[in-house]
Amino acid sequence: MTDLVIGSGPSGISVATALLARGRTVLMLDGGKRLEPDRATARDQLAQRAPQDWTSADRNIWQAPQYATPTGQVRRYGSDFAMERAATTFADGCDGFALRASRALGGLSNLWGSAVLPYRSADMAGWAVTEDDLAPHYKAVAEFLPIAGRVDDLAGIFPALSMQGRTPLAPSPQAEVLLSRLTASQSRLAGIGITAGAARHAVASGCRECGMCLHGCPWGLIWSAGAAIDQLRARPGFSYRPGAVVTSFAETASGVSLTLAGGEALAGSRVFVAAGVLETARLVLASRSGPGTLTLKDSQHGFLPALHLWRSGRRPDRGPFHTLTQAFLEINDTAISPYTVHAQIYTWNAFFERDLIASYGARLPGSAPLWRALARRLIVAQVFLHSDHSARVTLSLAGNGRLAARLDPNPETPAIFASAASRLASGLKIAGLAPLTFARRLEAIGSSFHAGSTVPMQRNPNSQGSDILGRPHGLQRVHLVDASVLPAIPATTITLPVMANAHRIGTISA
Repeated sequence: MTDLVIGSGPSGISVATALLARGRTVLMLDGGKRLEPDRATARDQLAQRAPQDWTSADRNIWQAPQYATPTGQVRRYGSDFAMERAATTFADGCDGFALRASRALGGLSNLWGSAVLPYRSADMAGWAVTEDDLAPHYKAVAEFLPIAGRVDDLAGIFPALSMQGRTPLAPSPQAEVLLSRLTASQSRLAGIGITAGAARHAVASGCRECGMCLHGCPWGLIWSAGAAIDQLRARPGFSYRPGAVVTSFAETASGVSLTLAGGEALAGSRVFVAAGVLETARLVLASRSGPGTLTLKDSQHGFLPALHLWRSGRRPDRGPFHTLTQAFLEINDTAISPYTVHAQIYTWNAFFERDLIASYGARLPGSAPLWRALARRLIVAQVFLHSDHSARVTLSLAGNGRLAARLDPNPETPAIFASAASRLASGLKIAGLAPLTFARRLEAIGSSFHAGSTVPMQRNPNSQGSDILGRPHGLQRVHLVDASVLPAIPATTITLPVMANAHRIGTISA
């Protein structure tokens, strides 16, 4: 019989790849939403010309829809195709909860910033799976996931993903100076518990450094799981069915049965649920008897802005450059947290100027030129906390098959974030930046999109957990393979470990 995979995001691609390598027959079921034809045409027209030949009007046509994005949404290519509106997922609104689902081809990988790291062994203490369990699957995933990076100090704390033989994206002008200063300050940074290095990205070679990364790469070089579907289709035994939204699953005497929206039933030998944490939670709650709630863990994040004090060689807003994260800084100090605190550094992008003018320009009429000048010196750190320091969200099934979400903020989050931001500020000062600690801000629950652990893997699963194959308690042929089964959510990047774990489950499941 056929193995059924629900979802075409990173975990779905990974588990399907592993199953096909074993000679299994795989049918992938997916919402399958795609970029609208008019936006695809605009993208392709832009890609036909070199960035230096683009006019300001060309750039504005591409960027303007991003600036008009509704609150709570994330866009790429000026489109909302990759993210469901809150009302589609939640029955009674979700005030204060910023996580969203996707029913797009490729899922939320259409929107991500491409940052990749494995999980540290120290952040997996007590888990039912170990760094050694995931290590071969990081390597397997890296065979089809393009990874750009370089060997540096981060190799010592993230040995599971080697940067040997890899090529990094060219740093922006600001980042080039910053990375040089961080390298020169290695000993001083280590003295305050900080390890720094260049960012690692899931980006194919050939970056045109057009600065459009956060609007949508016209050449599709930022990896999206949707782009892998054509590669899977070329392999024997794989088929893909878009427009197939699964509403429930059930085990049978010989396999599994799925019910699709509209009432159609499908049978398979096993099902691997890779629908993303919200859609997977909806399926689990709709399909099983027993506990009527799931507890979602979040890795909360916030921002710390800073100004660079060195003289710029050229204006950072004039290309070539990319606008993805430029550097990673890892804080390891038990006085702040027993877990890693992860920071991603961003240099100039077009949002900086707009945000500064919108936030402060109205208070000082005629001050726009000042904020534009400051934006060219602005460098922003995005700081992530472990889920133990973050909020919990109770999910339950509400009307019309949608979810209800009840937020349970963690009272220690603000203090942990403030402590981490203060330590990071000390590191940034060493590198020649002036941190604007008064302007640091903690973002909404769920807005990092680093969330999961609703049905965590356990050595001896209880009624709310799953085994090391992602099988919820009491089930034998249903495997959850996305972030839903992570035992916790470390602060470091989530996509690569989720892909490795999905590949592991696909490799060793019966």
